[in-house]
Amino acid sequence: MDANEPDAGEQGEGVSNAVVRFFQDTTVKVIRDGVGPITGSIPYAEARLSKTSPEEGSPAIAGGDGPLRDQASEAAIERVIDRLIMESVATASTNGFVTGLGGFMTMPLTLPANIAGALVINARLVGSIAYLRGYDISDPHVQTFITLTTAGGTLASTLHGVGVKVGTKVTAQMIKAVPIAVIRKINERVGFMLLAKYGTQRSAITLAKGIPIAGGLVGAGVDAALTALVGRAAKANFPASI
Repeated sequence: MDANEPDAGEQGEGVSNAVVRFFQDTTVKVIRDGVGPITGSIPYAEARLSKTSPEEGSPAIAGGDGPLRDQASEAAIERVIDRLIMESVATASTNGFVTGLGGFMTMPLTLPANIAGALVINARLVGSIAYLRGYDISDPHVQTFITLTTAGGTLASTLHGVGVKVGTKVTAQMIKAVPIAVIRKINERVGFMLLAKYGTQRSAITLAKGIPIAGGLVGAGVDAALTALVGRAAKANFPASI
Protein backbone atom coordinates (compact mmCIF):
# COMPACT_ATOMS: atom_id res chain seq x y z
CA MET A 1 0.00 0.00 0.00
CA ASP A 2 1.30 3.47 -0.89
CA ALA A 3 2.36 5.41 2.19
CA ASN A 4 0.54 8.47 0.87
CA GLU A 5 -2.68 6.60 0.19
CA PRO A 6 -5.37 7.12 2.88
CA ASP A 7 -6.36 4.00 4.76
CA ALA A 8 -9.94 2.70 4.90
CA GLY A 9 -10.61 4.52 8.17
CA GLU A 10 -9.55 7.87 6.74
CA GLN A 11 -11.59 7.25 3.59
CA GLY A 12 -14.62 6.36 5.69
CA GLU A 13 -14.20 9.47 7.79
CA GLY A 14 -13.95 11.58 4.63
CA VAL A 15 -17.19 10.12 3.27
CA SER A 16 -18.92 10.64 6.62
CA ASN A 17 -17.81 14.28 6.80
CA ALA A 18 -18.97 14.85 3.23
CA VAL A 19 -22.41 13.46 4.06
CA VAL A 20 -22.57 15.61 7.20
CA ARG A 21 -21.77 18.73 5.17
CA PHE A 22 -24.39 17.73 2.59
CA PHE A 23 -27.10 17.53 5.28
CA GLN A 24 -26.07 20.87 6.78
CA ASP A 25 -25.79 22.67 3.43
CA THR A 26 -29.12 21.26 2.28
CA THR A 27 -30.86 22.44 5.44
CA VAL A 28 -29.57 26.00 5.03
CA LYS A 29 -30.40 26.04 1.31
CA VAL A 30 -33.95 24.87 1.98
CA ILE A 31 -34.75 27.53 4.58
CA ARG A 32 -33.11 30.28 2.56
CA ASP A 33 -33.88 29.52 -1.09
CA GLY A 34 -35.90 26.33 -1.25
CA VAL A 35 -35.05 23.28 -3.36
CA GLY A 36 -36.56 22.64 -6.79
CA PRO A 37 -40.33 23.23 -6.61
CA ILE A 38 -40.15 23.55 -2.81
CA THR A 39 -40.10 27.23 -1.84
CA GLY A 40 -37.97 28.63 0.96
CA SER A 41 -39.24 29.14 4.48
CA ILE A 42 -40.20 32.81 4.13
CA PRO A 43 -42.31 32.48 0.94
CA TYR A 44 -43.94 29.37 2.43
CA ALA A 45 -44.88 31.17 5.65
CA GLU A 46 -46.02 34.34 3.87
CA ALA A 47 -48.18 32.34 1.45
CA ARG A 48 -49.96 30.62 4.33
CA LEU A 49 -50.44 33.92 6.14
CA SER A 50 -52.06 35.39 3.03
CA LYS A 51 -54.72 32.67 3.15
CA THR A 52 -55.97 33.45 6.66
CA SER A 53 -59.65 34.35 6.67
CA PRO A 54 -61.02 37.79 7.69
CA GLU A 55 -62.55 36.17 10.77
CA GLU A 56 -59.06 35.20 11.87
CA GLY A 57 -57.67 38.68 11.46
CA SER A 58 -56.25 38.34 7.98
CA PRO A 59 -53.12 40.50 7.63
CA ALA A 60 -54.12 41.19 4.04
CA ILE A 61 -57.07 43.37 5.08
CA ALA A 62 -54.95 45.43 7.45
CA GLY A 63 -53.33 47.26 4.57
CA GLY A 64 -49.80 48.61 4.45
CA ASP A 65 -46.59 47.48 2.85
CA GLY A 66 -44.00 44.99 3.97
CA PRO A 67 -44.18 41.35 5.04
CA LEU A 68 -47.55 40.03 6.12
CA ARG A 69 -45.85 38.68 9.23
CA ASP A 70 -45.32 42.24 10.46
CA GLN A 71 -49.01 43.09 9.94
CA ALA A 72 -50.55 39.97 11.44
CA SER A 73 -51.65 39.61 15.04
CA GLU A 74 -49.80 37.21 17.32
CA ALA A 75 -52.93 35.04 17.55
CA ALA A 76 -53.16 34.81 13.74
CA ILE A 77 -49.49 33.89 13.50
CA GLU A 78 -49.86 31.13 16.08
CA ARG A 79 -52.81 29.68 14.19
CA VAL A 80 -50.77 29.67 10.99
CA ILE A 81 -47.88 27.95 12.78
CA ASP A 82 -50.19 25.18 13.97
CA ARG A 83 -51.52 24.79 10.44
CA LEU A 84 -48.00 24.62 9.02
CA ILE A 85 -47.17 21.81 11.43
CA MET A 86 -50.33 19.86 10.54
CA GLU A 87 -49.72 20.40 6.83
CA SER A 88 -46.08 19.33 7.09
CA VAL A 89 -46.98 16.22 9.11
CA ALA A 90 -49.45 15.25 6.38
CA THR A 91 -46.87 15.91 3.65
CA ALA A 92 -44.22 13.90 5.50
CA SER A 93 -46.66 11.04 5.95
CA THR A 94 -47.38 11.00 2.23
CA ASN A 95 -43.67 11.15 1.44
CA GLY A 96 -42.96 8.20 3.74
CA PHE A 97 -45.86 6.17 2.36
CA VAL A 98 -45.16 6.70 -1.33
CA THR A 99 -41.42 6.06 -1.05
CA GLY A 100 -42.05 2.88 0.94
CA LEU A 101 -44.55 1.26 -1.40
CA GLY A 102 -42.16 -0.51 -3.75
CA GLY A 103 -40.33 -2.73 -1.28
CA PHE A 104 -36.77 -3.98 -1.80
CA MET A 105 -36.98 -3.73 -5.61
CA THR A 106 -37.25 0.06 -5.58
CA MET A 107 -35.47 0.80 -2.29
CA PRO A 108 -32.15 1.95 -3.87
CA LEU A 109 -34.13 4.77 -5.45
CA THR A 110 -36.89 5.45 -2.96
CA LEU A 111 -34.93 5.41 0.31
CA PRO A 112 -32.63 8.32 -0.68
CA ALA A 113 -35.70 10.17 -1.94
CA ASN A 114 -37.47 9.54 1.36
CA ILE A 115 -34.48 10.78 3.37
CA ALA A 116 -34.12 13.93 1.26
CA GLY A 117 -37.86 14.55 1.30
CA ALA A 118 -38.10 14.29 5.09
CA LEU A 119 -35.16 16.66 5.56
CA VAL A 120 -36.58 19.26 3.15
CA ILE A 121 -40.06 19.15 4.70
CA ASN A 122 -38.78 19.50 8.24
CA ALA A 123 -36.14 22.14 7.52
CA ARG A 124 -38.65 24.37 5.73
CA LEU A 125 -41.13 23.96 8.58
CA VAL A 126 -38.61 24.97 11.25
CA GLY A 127 -37.42 27.94 9.22
CA SER A 128 -41.00 29.10 8.70
CA ILE A 129 -41.82 28.88 12.42
CA ALA A 130 -38.66 30.80 13.33
CA TYR A 131 -39.50 33.46 10.73
CA LEU A 132 -43.11 33.82 11.88
CA ARG A 133 -41.94 34.18 15.47
CA GLY A 134 -39.84 37.17 14.39
CA TYR A 135 -36.35 35.67 14.00
CA ASP A 136 -33.96 36.65 11.22
CA ILE A 137 -33.39 33.33 9.46
CA SER A 138 -30.54 34.81 7.40
CA ASP A 139 -28.52 35.19 10.62
CA PRO A 140 -25.88 32.42 10.91
CA HIS A 141 -26.66 32.02 14.62
CA VAL A 142 -30.34 31.47 13.89
CA GLN A 143 -29.53 29.14 10.99
CA THR A 144 -27.43 27.00 13.33
CA PHE A 145 -30.34 26.59 15.72
CA ILE A 146 -32.79 25.95 12.89
CA THR A 147 -30.49 23.12 11.76
CA LEU A 148 -30.31 21.86 15.34
CA THR A 149 -34.09 21.87 15.60
CA THR A 150 -34.44 20.06 12.28
CA ALA A 151 -32.27 17.36 13.82
CA GLY A 152 -34.70 17.15 16.75
CA GLY A 153 -32.40 18.84 19.27
CA THR A 154 -33.18 21.45 21.92
CA LEU A 155 -31.34 24.73 22.37
CA ALA A 156 -30.98 24.58 26.15
CA SER A 157 -29.52 21.07 26.32
CA THR A 158 -27.18 21.71 23.39
CA LEU A 159 -25.86 24.94 24.90
CA HIS A 160 -25.33 23.17 28.20
CA GLY A 161 -23.48 20.45 26.30
CA VAL A 162 -20.92 22.92 24.94
CA GLY A 163 -20.44 24.65 28.28
CA VAL A 164 -22.81 27.62 27.90
CA LYS A 165 -24.88 28.32 30.99
CA VAL A 166 -28.44 29.31 30.20
CA GLY A 167 -31.56 29.92 32.23
CA THR A 168 -34.79 28.03 32.01
CA LYS A 169 -35.81 29.88 28.84
CA VAL A 170 -33.78 30.55 25.73
CA THR A 171 -34.35 33.96 24.12
CA ALA A 172 -33.42 35.57 20.81
CA GLN A 173 -30.98 37.84 22.62
CA MET A 174 -29.32 34.79 24.12
CA ILE A 175 -29.00 33.17 20.70
CA LYS A 176 -27.30 36.26 19.24
CA ALA A 177 -24.95 36.44 22.22
CA VAL A 178 -23.55 32.95 21.70
CA PRO A 179 -19.86 33.33 20.73
CA ILE A 180 -18.93 32.27 17.20
CA ALA A 181 -16.50 29.67 18.60
CA VAL A 182 -19.42 28.03 20.39
CA ILE A 183 -21.52 28.19 17.21
CA ARG A 184 -18.77 26.25 15.42
CA LYS A 185 -18.82 23.58 18.13
CA ILE A 186 -22.60 23.33 17.87
CA ASN A 187 -22.40 23.05 14.08
CA GLU A 188 -20.02 20.11 14.44
CA ARG A 189 -22.49 18.32 16.71
CA VAL A 190 -25.53 19.26 14.67
CA GLY A 191 -24.06 17.86 11.47
CA PHE A 192 -23.72 14.41 12.97
CA MET A 193 -27.14 14.73 14.62
CA LEU A 194 -28.65 15.31 11.17
CA LEU A 195 -26.73 12.35 9.80
CA ALA A 196 -28.05 10.15 12.59
CA LYS A 197 -31.64 11.37 12.41
CA TYR A 198 -32.04 11.31 8.63
CA GLY A 199 -29.41 8.71 7.75
CA THR A 200 -28.18 5.96 10.04
CA GLN A 201 -31.25 5.78 12.29
CA ARG A 202 -33.47 5.36 9.27
CA SER A 203 -31.69 2.12 8.44
CA ALA A 204 -33.55 0.58 11.37
CA ILE A 205 -36.77 0.65 9.35
CA THR A 206 -35.20 -0.55 6.10
CA LEU A 207 -36.38 -4.13 6.55
CA ALA A 208 -39.94 -3.01 7.24
CA LYS A 209 -39.79 -0.80 4.16
CA GLY A 210 -38.69 -3.85 2.18
CA ILE A 211 -42.21 -5.24 2.34
CA PRO A 212 -44.46 -3.59 -0.27
CA ILE A 213 -47.46 -1.70 1.15
CA ALA A 214 -46.43 -2.49 4.76
CA GLY A 215 -43.23 -0.56 4.15
CA GLY A 216 -45.29 2.40 3.02
CA LEU A 217 -47.38 2.32 6.18
CA VAL A 218 -44.29 2.15 8.36
CA GLY A 219 -42.63 4.97 6.44
CA ALA A 220 -45.74 7.13 6.73
CA GLY A 221 -45.91 6.66 10.49
CA VAL A 222 -42.21 7.23 11.11
CA ASP A 223 -41.98 10.36 8.97
CA ALA A 224 -45.18 11.85 10.37
CA ALA A 225 -44.01 11.25 13.95
CA LEU A 226 -40.62 12.84 13.26
CA THR A 227 -42.18 15.93 11.68
CA ALA A 228 -44.59 16.32 14.60
CA LEU A 229 -41.61 16.13 16.98
CA VAL A 230 -39.67 18.69 14.97
CA GLY A 231 -42.67 21.03 14.92
CA ARG A 232 -42.97 20.91 18.71
CA ALA A 233 -39.23 21.47 19.07
CA ALA A 234 -39.41 24.50 16.78
CA LYS A 235 -42.16 26.09 18.86
CA ALA A 236 -40.10 25.54 22.01
CA ASN A 237 -36.76 26.59 20.55
CA PHE A 238 -38.05 29.82 19.00
CA PRO A 239 -40.35 31.42 21.58
CA ALA A 240 -42.80 34.08 20.42
CA SER A 241 -41.68 36.64 22.98
CA ILE A 242 -38.41 37.95 21.50
